This record gives sequence, C-alpha cells and structure tokens, in this order.
Amino acid sequence: MELPVLIASMFVLLALRVPIAFAILGPSMLYLSLNGFAPDLSFRLAIEGIESWPLLAVPLFVLVGAAANHSGIAERLFDLVLDMMGKVRGALGYVNVTASLGFSWMSGASLADVAGLGSVEVKQMQKRGYSDMFSAGVTTASSLIGPIMPPSIPAIVYASIAGVSTGAMFLAGIVPALVMFLILCLTVFLFTFRRPDLAGEPFNAKRLWRSAKRAVLPMIVPVIIIGGILTGAFTPTEAACVAAIFILVVSLFIVEGSKRSFFYKVFRDTVLTTASIMIILGASNILGWILSRERVPFFMAQWIGGLTDSPVVFLLLSALLLLIIGCFMESLSALVITVPVLLPIAIQFGVDPVHFGLVAILSLMIGLLTPPFGAAVFVISGATGIPIWTAFKGSLMFVPSLLIMLMLLIFVPELALFLVN
Repeated sequence: MELPVLIASMFVLLALRVPIAFAILGPSMLYLSLNGFAPDLSFRLAIEGIESWPLLAVPLFVLVGAAANHSGIAERLFDLVLDMMGKVRGALGYVNVTASLGFSWMSGASLADVAGLGSVEVKQMQKRGYSDMFSAGVTTASSLIGPIMPPSIPAIVYASIAGVSTGAMFLAGIVPALVMFLILCLTVFLFTFRRPDLAGEPFNAKRLWRSAKRAVLPMIVPVIIIGGILTGAFTPTEAACVAAIFILVVSLFIVEGSKRSFFYKVFRDTVLTTASIMIILGASNILGWILSRERVPFFMAQWIGGLTDSPVVFLLLSALLLLIIGCFMESLSALVITVPVLLPIAIQFGVDPVHFGLVAILSLMIGLLTPPFGAAVFVISGATGIPIWTAFKGSLMFVPSLLIMLMLLIFVPELALFLVN
C-alpha cells in the first residue's frame, strides 16, 4: 500500500466524520499489513506512543479542570474578578478575559474554560446589555489562554511527541499567555471605550472581601503547580498529582448536594477525555512511524529548503499551514499528526523545539474559533443558545488580535524562551 493511498484513505474517513483516532488507525494498520509487517507491530507502536511518564500528567490535569468545573470554582473566580473591576467601562469584557486567565492555571484546555465559565459569563454580559456577538467572541477568544498557560494539555502532548521537557514547555507558555491576556484586554477596550452604558456596578469593598474569601482556596492550585515546578519540588507529573488531590479536597467543601454525584461526574469526564486523548496518541505514533519510514520529513525539508533558508519564513509557512489545518481538524489531533512531520524540519532550520511547539499550539488553537469546525464556538452556542453564526461572527472579531499574538511569538522567540533560558 503506497503512502498517497494511506493519506487519501485517512482524509476520506475524516470527511465521512469517522473519529480521528480510527481514521488514522485503520489505514495505518492496513499499510503495515500489506507491506509485510507482523500484526503485533501496530499494537507495540501504539503502546509506545502512550507509554510515557510525562503523559501521566494528562489525566490528572484533566481531573483538576473537571473538579473545578463541577464544584463551582469557575463561578467563584468569575465573581472575584467582577467585584474587583467596579465601574470600569466594558468591565465584564475584562472580567471575562481575567477569569479565563485565572481558570487557565487549573484547566489546561480551551473547551474546559468555555464549558465551565462560558455560560456564566455570557449570561451576565447579556443581562448588562452586551451583544450576543461580542459576548460569545470574548468568551471563546479568552479560552485560548488555557492551552498556552501551564498546565497546558496540548503542551504535555507536544512534549511527549517532540521529546522535550514538559517543564520547559510549561515555562515557555507563561509569558506568551500573559501577553495574549494584555492583547485581548486591549481588544476589549477598543470595542467598548465608546460605550458608557457598559460600565460595571460601583465598587463595594465588603462584596470584594466576601468574594476573595470564597476564592482563596481554589487560587492555591496554580501556586502548587507552578511554584512546585519552578522550585524543583515537583516534576510536572508530581505537581499534577498533588494539585488533583488538593482540588478534590477543596471541592468537597464547596459542592452542595450529593458528593457521590460530584465524584461520578468528575471521574466520568476525566476517563472519557483521557481515553480519547490516549487513543489518538497511540494511533498517531503508528502514523508517525510510517511517515518516518517513508522519509516524508526528509522530502518536505528538501521542498521547504528550496523555498527559503530563513527560520522565520519557515515558521510563517508552518503557521499558515497549521492555521488552515486547524480550521478543519480538532486541534489536538492535528497537533499529533503534524508535529512528527514539521518538527524535524524546524530543527534543521535551527528553530528551538520549545519555541516551535508554542507556535504550533497557538496556530492550531485559533482554529477553535473559525468556521467550519470551530469547536469552542459550537460549545458556547450550545451552552448559551446564541445562534451559531452569531457566535462565529463574534469569535472572528478577535481572530486578528490572536494573529498579532502569533506574529509576535514568531518574530520574538524570547517571549517563549526567556523563562526557559
């Protein structure tokens, strides 16, 4: 079976809406069989793809995000930031972005942010006169801070594929996430500074104190994760374990009603999300082995080398390719398919693998906001009842700001490498 047939078969299956893991797995196993490889090779390659110590952090960080969602911690963070803003014009826009920044220290995933905070944020904004389009747009755009700021699940997956340090990827994401936060706040300012009707409620110190007391325990989670890694007390995986235990204990004091129901929902979401990620990683490792055997990275490096010898131009071409792919594929799936091809070329061009990882993650995550398969937009539409095309228009309002952030990351690699170095 030739490689073009494998790739064509995979895209046909994707067009038929076959789940990404099986769209990769089926043609890959057929390729191995028709080329005379032993049947057990596919299983050994799949197991090798997930048999990784850093990947143990994935289910633990997924559990942290699920517990924060189901316990009401997300709402507590939102209330705290809202009470801090006072009568600032466009206050709820800034609150939306700031709450996503705070929640990103726990969730590590964009869709967890949208699902956990999105409905609360949008309903509050609708009550205070914000348009559905702007409310959906700022909510989905700010959720992209989650995959950049540690503990980022895409960063863990990339580190496993690329063979780089998960801790380095976490450190690399901090400064870009903070810059993205500032850019989104500036975008909110540009959209709201002529709207005096969008001022918040008067500042109330008592209300702020009450919100701060309710949010203080959840805010210890990022201190555990980042503080433990920076001081060397924990590896990222150990930090994930400690944070998961802490968030479950804290959640028990927050959740009202059935504790049994809470644990069922948290562990159900964790198992389902982790299983889907691991199946995709196992399948993608088989595809990566096939691409390596067929010398696809070598031929692509030759082709791109004929176009340019500039690392910056290579990053721009890669970002453009990933932006297009992100419009049509789920971002994590696209990451595990494209990295084995593009990363060897990036290394040949002298691009730091950590820097390339941040560029790749952000490029693909922008696809969560764009038609036709913008997952974050579909989630916010389903959670709030905002018509899907209204939500897409809102998210597209913020795409230029995110593209500016992507350009900054490409042209100023120190944004990603400053803390790592």
